[in-house]
Amino acid sequence: MSDLDRKGAENRAKGMAKEAEGKVRDTVGDAMDDTSEQLKGKAQQVKGKAQQGLGKAQQGVADAVDHHDKHKHDTPKR
Repeated sequence: MSDLDRKGAENRAKGMAKEAEGKVRDTVGDAMDDTSEQLKGKAQQVKGKAQQGLGKAQQGVADAVDHHDKHKHDTPKR
């Protein structure tokens, strides 16, 4: 596993946790009729989703680089 792939997995996991925490804050804010807490929860959910997206992109780049490195000797020379 490359460093970029590892960082991607880490960002995806942290993003999922952040999104889950945001959902809890949103739900608590709703139950307590606290609009501010709801908005903070929604914002945290968005941050979590963005961090997951970053992680997914990092892993995609790592996979592409790995694939390229494995097959760079397969192309015929002209």
